[in-house]
Amino acid sequence: MRTLQALLIGGLLAALNLPGADLAGIWIGQIPGRNGDLQDIAFKFTQAETTLGGKLYGDYQSAPIIEGRISGDQVSFLVIAPEQNGNQINRTRLRFTGTVKAGEIELTREREGSTNAGNGGGVQFKGNTKQSFSLKRLTPPAAN
Repeated sequence: MRTLQALLIGGLLAALNLPGADLAGIWIGQIPGRNGDLQDIAFKFTQAETTLGGKLYGDYQSAPIIEGRISGDQVSFLVIAPEQNGNQINRTRLRFTGTVKAGEIELTREREGSTNAGNGGGVQFKGNTKQSFSLKRLTPPAAN
């Protein structure tokens, strides 16, 4: 009985010490854009235990990652990014959720809301507000 207890306790302690997903570094991918064209996208992730930070980089802008969390192989974060709609610039809340699998991150981006950057008025979305894509690591994780 003591052997079984020792094995269970040892197993629990080992599980607590397993490293989580190390996402720190630069990740790149392509996301569907207007008219079905693919747009390059990059993320520079920073990580402190289960907190994810960093920046999203697009063709002409960057935006900080906020409210980033990692739980096992699940990841979620928010970006408030400028988006152009005709002659109007909007500040759009983009929620990213996904899974880390085999060295890739499979993400879904969903537009949660948008305001006109000039007058703060609300903006209605047209078309698909959810898009899925994958990221691959460009830079290896830092050595400890």
